[in-house]
Amino acid sequence: MPNISQRAQKMPASPVRKLVPYALLAKQNGVKVYHLNIGQPDIATPETALNAIKNIDLKVMEYALSEGNLEYRTALKDYYHTLGFKDLDTSHFMVTNGGSEALNFAISTLCDDGDEVIIPEPYYANYNGFTSTFNVNVVAVPSTIDTGFALPPIEDFEKKITDKTRAIIICNPGNPSGYLYTREELQKLAEIALRHDIVVISDEVYREYVYDGQQPVSMLEFRELAENCIIIDSESKRYSMCGARIGCMITRSKKIRDAAMLFAQARLSPVLLGQIAATAAHHNDTAYILQVREEYTKRRNLLVELLNGIPGVICPKPKGAFYCVAELPVDDTDDFAQWLLESYSNNNETVMVAPMSGFYSDPKLGKKQVRVAYVLKEEDLRRSVELLSDALQKYTRHD
Repeated sequence: MPNISQRAQKMPASPVRKLVPYALLAKQNGVKVYHLNIGQPDIATPETALNAIKNIDLKVMEYALSEGNLEYRTALKDYYHTLGFKDLDTSHFMVTNGGSEALNFAISTLCDDGDEVIIPEPYYANYNGFTSTFNVNVVAVPSTIDTGFALPPIEDFEKKITDKTRAIIICNPGNPSGYLYTREELQKLAEIALRHDIVVISDEVYREYVYDGQQPVSMLEFRELAENCIIIDSESKRYSMCGARIGCMITRSKKIRDAAMLFAQARLSPVLLGQIAATAAHHNDTAYILQVREEYTKRRNLLVELLNGIPGVICPKPKGAFYCVAELPVDDTDDFAQWLLESYSNNNETVMVAPMSGFYSDPKLGKKQVRVAYVLKEEDLRRSVELLSDALQKYTRHD
């Protein structure tokens, strides 16, 4: 038998995808599964993007430039100019295969084996995978459901900094909690980064989907962080284009860009077809974004209200993204989520959720919680909560 690397053995399983085999088996047995476990919207991709693919006129499917083709980087530059960042030009953008690769580039550019990154938790579960790949240690700063996952005191971040600290990673608005950072919080993070000469990696892929009239604040607004800031962006959630696998890494730091470019060249190029679709999606997209934001607002309001109507369930209202975290009256949501797929059905239907244990550095902190994505139409959300409520009653008796 071949040897399996220690790196592979330490790689954490995705809490979002590890239950997929159970879902597939349930479907094979004729059970309909409502997927609240993954951020895959049912909202249509912009027609401009789909038509760009349908009407493609290429004789050769050639490599894209390692940093991304100029036409798409120009579309990104124009988009960021509308956000007020008119100093950015095409050289500041490195196109990647999804936001995931942008995060990989950022971590591999900044960190060596044994280095540390500080992340407020709960956090996007794949941050564990990205850091584990490069033998980088996550140092968590915990928040709690009792406060709606409000950011811990900024001073708690500074207490965690050591000579091994290379970056602070934030997601704004947050996955999985939907928390939205205030300008004051971000200003304090910027000051800490400058004081210790570390980098803020700000994952801003849900920027468009912020609710109740609030406005997101980008770390790009803190110009003093020119050498100490990396932005992660993606088209996956903005335009419901998860399968296009197009994202980007943005930084004003030439030193960081030049180093990251070596990794970009080593992987050859980002997806050509995805760039074509994404370039088209950026054309006249205002009406699309407003319509989708309105739809997510309605879904959020409905889902949070219904979840909090279940006895024993606690679910803070998120301010952005399209996820919420719910605490359930069970002892182990990993077991409960698997039971939903293996042993439960109501009228040949069940629901799939993401256990929160994988969204914390200490899995025990998430043992009573699940992440729920409000990416399905309202009718399906209603039915999903009906199923969840019924399942909780039967599962407690099952215990």
